Amino acid sequence: MFKIGNIEINRYPLILAPMEDVTDVSFRYICKQFGADLMYTEFIASEALVRNIDKTVKKMHLEDYERPVGIQIYGHDPEHMVQAALLAKEAKPDLIDINCGCPVKKIATRGDGAGLLQNVPLMLEIVEKIVKAVPDIPVTVKTRLGWDDDSKIIVELAERLQDCGIKALAIHGRTRMQLYKGEADWTLIGKVKNNPRMRIPIIGNGDVDSPEKAKKMIDTYGVDGIMIGRAAVGCPWIFKTIREYLETGVLPQELSVKERVELAKLQLTKSMQWKGDKRGILEMRRHYSQYFKALPDFKNYRMRLVTEMNVSEIFKVLDEINEKYGEF
Repeated sequence: MFKIGNIEINRYPLILAPMEDVTDVSFRYICKQFGADLMYTEFIASEALVRNIDKTVKKMHLEDYERPVGIQIYGHDPEHMVQAALLAKEAKPDLIDINCGCPVKKIATRGDGAGLLQNVPLMLEIVEKIVKAVPDIPVTVKTRLGWDDDSKIIVELAERLQDCGIKALAIHGRTRMQLYKGEADWTLIGKVKNNPRMRIPIIGNGDVDSPEKAKKMIDTYGVDGIMIGRAAVGCPWIFKTIREYLETGVLPQELSVKERVELAKLQLTKSMQWKGDKRGILEMRRHYSQYFKALPDFKNYRMRLVTEMNVSEIFKVLDEINEKYGEF
């Protein structure tokens, strides 16, 4: 059994990673249908939350069918981070996660996200204060191996974060300087997991984009859970395919084009319902290429999907895709 505080999952957990402009209510709805065991909101800026910015506050909207679900916050000011955690608590999440791993330049270079890897005392201060501020909600952390190749501090850092009182740790197998380039290095994630001092669940993240790779990481490094991020974009059924492979050892059949078309329509509809037509259509665009990956002669359809702003026309394009590629 997987357990974070009072959250219990009675199977090996497959977890949806927090992703900005991706893991909103509409996308989480789709991922839950395909068996994501634990999900996170988009990451939420503590400064904007404290200032009551409407767009930021809306990111904390949760539905009961999503549970267990966590709210992830980020920032570098301890007081504001504590205030943000208290505000997040009012949304009644199952856990609160602290982002210590986002590598994006505009975030990391101002000391937020992975920027905290350059100021470990501040990171620990923030984590410890949040843990004390919300004692009835499990607090977790997501981070990276270190800032760069010369400062891969995760093994020692994991112990210190555990000592602060966190209930689980998710580790992305890259440094901040790597961004998303190269391959994720899971060896240090494995060292953290196999450190006899560690008592909390260790969740591995990075490059898990197939059932075979998920099983390899589980078998090789013994992590307590797998977190899936970019591989779920445009392929939310990855949770189902990995689950079936873990349980049966047989690779499941890929979704048909017809099934993908209907799923794309559903996600687009949910996205518009939540964010309005314009923003919903724009944010759905990043998903289409993956939904229909590997279809031959698809460029024309892709261009129409990522330029059209009329939902009826988008649905028409999707129907044309189904008609042309229905045998795939």
